[in-house]
Amino acid sequence: MGYFPLIDGYKQLFRIPFTKTYKQGTTFNEIVALYEFDSDLRELFFKYLLQIERHLRSLTSYYFTEKYGELQTAYLDNRNYNLNKSTQGTISRLISTLQRAVNTTDYEFINYYRTIYNNIPLWILVSILTFGNLSKMYQVFPQSLQTKVCKNFENVNRKQMQQFLSVLTKFRNVCAHSERLFTYRTRDAISDLPLHHNMSIPKQGIQYQYGKNDLFAVVIAFRYLLPDKDFLIFRKRLIQLINAISKKLTHLNNHDLLEKMGFPQNWKTIARY
Repeated sequence: MGYFPLIDGYKQLFRIPFTKTYKQGTTFNEIVALYEFDSDLRELFFKYLLQIERHLRSLTSYYFTEKYGELQTAYLDNRNYNLNKSTQGTISRLISTLQRAVNTTDYEFINYYRTIYNNIPLWILVSILTFGNLSKMYQVFPQSLQTKVCKNFENVNRKQMQQFLSVLTKFRNVCAHSERLFTYRTRDAISDLPLHHNMSIPKQGIQYQYGKNDLFAVVIAFRYLLPDKDFLIFRKRLIQLINAISKKLTHLNNHDLLEKMGFPQNWKTIARY
């Protein structure tokens, strides 16, 4: 590992606030342990982000093709999206992205469909689209198709799904590019959900303090978007990681670590709801 991503990325939590002085007794090994904890977090979260991404690829291509057919001209036609003044630019950029994907020569299976059938169905093309592309596609889907996608997830409406995907896309990129994950925050946020209320997450004014644009927001999204069995496996592994790092850190207590992650102290109770 390089010195910059290690020290510059993780030293701050071991310094006395508003100074450049380390807390007395801080060791190099503690900083390394925090770095490795963040690496393990990225691996864990990335696994389930990819699972949701795969599911979304399947759902978007299935429902779009069911409604508009398998010809590539369907997904390259702006009239097959929710076209209005506010979405026109997004749709135009999306179609440009889809057109570039159709024309790429980087993938053998794309070349095969182009050569043999002179047509690349959406269920083939989605394999090479990014999570961000899929999020944009869902954003400009006709409302009827958005509703069909959401029916695959209990208690998730069209707007909530759109905000989930917007936030998850950014966290997925952090994981993929090996950036610091545990303190990451997005500019946008997920919706206020019954889960926030049920967990009695504290508010500052009218805003929930946790689970909006932080790593716990991703945990909440997982609770809604993953099957129960998979979520419980994810939660068990996450508890193991947090418990393990808590034993290695002398100068950063568990309360402060959870605070930096955007986790409420009662975060483990999420599985009750």
